[in-house]
Order: sequence, then structure tokens, then C-alpha cells
Amino acid sequence: MRWTLITSTTLLLAVAGCGGASSTAGSDSPSAKGTVKIAINPWVGYEANAAVLGYLLEHELGYTVEEKNLKEEIAWQGFETGEVDVIVENWGHDDLKKTYIDEKKVAVNAGPTGNDGIIGWYVPQWMADKYPDITDYKNLDKYANLFKTSESGGKGQLLDGDPSFVTNDAALVSNLKLNYKVVYSGSEAALIKAAQQATAQQKPLLFYFYEPQWLFAKEKYVRVKLPTYTAGCDADPKKVACDYPDYVLDKIASKKFADTGGAAYQLIKNFTWTNDDQNLVADYLTNQGMDHERAAGKWVKEHEATWKPWIPS
Repeated sequence: MRWTLITSTTLLLAVAGCGGASSTAGSDSPSAKGTVKIAINPWVGYEANAAVLGYLLEHELGYTVEEKNLKEEIAWQGFETGEVDVIVENWGHDDLKKTYIDEKKVAVNAGPTGNDGIIGWYVPQWMADKYPDITDYKNLDKYANLFKTSESGGKGQLLDGDPSFVTNDAALVSNLKLNYKVVYSGSEAALIKAAQQATAQQKPLLFYFYEPQWLFAKEKYVRVKLPTYTAGCDADPKKVACDYPDYVLDKIASKKFADTGGAAYQLIKNFTWTNDDQNLVADYLTNQGMDHERAAGKWVKEHEATWKPWIPS
């Protein structure tokens, strides 16, 4: 995610055969189709997008799909090398868009995913009930002692997720002069576990989190009010002192894939669904023990009216 965002939730589709040796990409014969390589970024919402797109690419259009793990920013480099054809959930990244779309001209915008991306700081509902003013950042220092941990060095802890998520949090803590330290849980899964424990055990927790995310459908968390976002207030990453903007999540494709990817590119461009759709598939993956194939297959079976219009005619 723009976890300045750089993120959720980046899944990317690198197509060998579609974006590379793709003279067969537009063929109607499944055996002639290329291989779509889906790079998985480390949040389950992105996996949900990739799972459904991968399922449809294979079962409806006859492409072969391979999944591989790629960190979010690294994936953008693949537009230039030919290793990546499309990012299917991009959170902002205006700097990367400028580099790869405007300047190097190796990527293009492939349209919105339909998801609304929200990033912020949260506390569990019980804390907001017990300490009503805690949801205003101006009062956080009053409660810093509640959030101290062995890793926060005598300050309050602000828990973030995977260190590869590029966030504004360290700058925010510094520029808002808060008595807190950003501590990384190590992964989205660890961050979710900490949030669940904070509710179940009534443990104080201030944490970075985002929507779409299936956890919000299971438990209640309250967003902390940071200084209001205004256009350009986050232009200098070191000087950020405002909240995160709301994001219209989109897809970014390599220029080569856009030009030669045929039906595979058209499907990805047509793909658009809701936060509820993504959260449902993410729940299948996280809480119901399903792999990508089963989770996507279940959703596809039950939501034909949603995905049928994505299929190129």
C-alpha cells in the first residue's frame, strides 16, 4: 500500500508471454496463451485481488498463472526490466508514477480497482470508550505510558506492520512532537494478531492500519484524528505532519503489456469490485483455510454478475 503510503493489502501481474513473448496473447486458443506471473505483496487484500484475477485468467481465458513474492516498490522496477506487467492494487505512489509513467514511459494507469483505501492510526473500541479523548492526537501524550513496551524505549509504542510498508509514521511522530516510537510487528499477520489480542485481552494498543481489511468486519476499532490532510501536505516525506489521504486504489500496467497483452490486459483493466468483495475473499484466505484457487473459485461461483462484465467480448 502506499505505505506513505506506500499500502493491504502489491500484487502484481508480470506476464511472461503476455508482456514478453506475447505474439500469442490475443489468440483464442488456450494452448497459445502466455503465462501471467502474479507477484504477491505482503497483505491479504492484495492477495484477494490477485487470486480472483488469476483464477479468471486461467479458467475463463486460458492463460497460465504463476505467483511469486515481490516487495511493493521493487515490483515497479519490473516495468522497466520486463519482469512485471501489472500491479493490481496500487496505493498512491505519485513519486513512482512520475518516474515510471511520466518520465521513463514504461508504465500506464490501468484504471481503478473499485476499492477505497483508507490508512490511519487506530485504537480498539474499548479504549475509545474508556478514554474518549484518546482519539485526538493532541491527547496521545497523556496516555503514552499506557502504550509503553519493552521495544519502545520508555516512550509510547505505535505499532506498524511489515517494515517494507513505507509509511509516514516516523515523520508524523517526530513532526507532531509525540512521545512515541514506531515499532514494527514484522508482518500484516502479526499486526492483526496484536489488534485481536488488544480487544480480547483489553490490552492498550495504538496501531497503524488500513481498509479494505476483513478485520473491520469482525471487530471494532476507532481511528485517531490526526491533522487534516490537505493537498501537498505530504509532498516532503520528512516534513509530513498531516493525516493520510483517502486513496482511490488503482492498477498500473507496463506499457508493453498494455500494448500486447490482449485479453489478459483487458480483463485486468476491466476488473473493479468493492471493499466488501475484497474483504470476503480475504476472509476466505485468512480465516477459512482456503488457498487462492479455492477462495477465488468460491467467490467466482457466487458472484457471476460481478465478474462477467470483466471478461473481454
